[in-house]
Amino acid sequence: MSLPRIQRPSLPEYMTWEELEQLPEEVAGQIELWEGRVVWLRRGPAEHQAFTFALTSALKRCARAGMTQQPQECWRVDFETNVFFGETGKSDFVTPDFLAYRCLDAPYQDIRARDVLLTGEVLSPSNTQTDMEAKKARYAQAGIPSYWEVTLEREKSAISVVHAYALETTHGQLPAGVHPLYPANYLLTGSWAPKDSDAITTDFPFPIHIPWSELEF
Repeated sequence: MSLPRIQRPSLPEYMTWEELEQLPEEVAGQIELWEGRVVWLRRGPAEHQAFTFALTSALKRCARAGMTQQPQECWRVDFETNVFFGETGKSDFVTPDFLAYRCLDAPYQDIRARDVLLTGEVLSPSNTQTDMEAKKARYAQAGIPSYWEVTLEREKSAISVVHAYALETTHGQLPAGVHPLYPANYLLTGSWAPKDSDAITTDFPFPIHIPWSELEF
């Protein structure tokens, strides 16, 4: 998420949603709560915001087209929107850069992980591999079926590659005494780069076809 630069105040290690709501918006908007633990979101460059918006717009177009072909379905696409874990409570949430989810029954409802079909992150130089692996694990443990990572070029304002992952809830045979770190993990199911493809094309969570020209900075 790309947010205004502010000086981080001294906060407790753990907070509730109700306590978070008491903070100034420019501070609260830069925080996720991981089972109540305060996690600061890293700021991204202008390109981060631009490609987040471009991908969100392209996915919205694909969702609308898909609903035209399948009127019994209803999907929504948004950016930088909180996804709450668990059936109740709001002190455990993350804020993906973009997401697709099933339409909710009424407006202004909280988006729960059970409703989310796809989350995505646009990686900036400030993102570390450790950060992203931890966040990806949270999405997987919440049962979100699909996860995208968008890597940007370092020397120019462009997307380098988009990786798509699908949720795997079972694991293969492991050596005796070896156990997976997480009960659910993501498997790489798609990889698209401008140098070797004309568009991002996949059928989940709805038919997606995004030409690279639609994602130019």
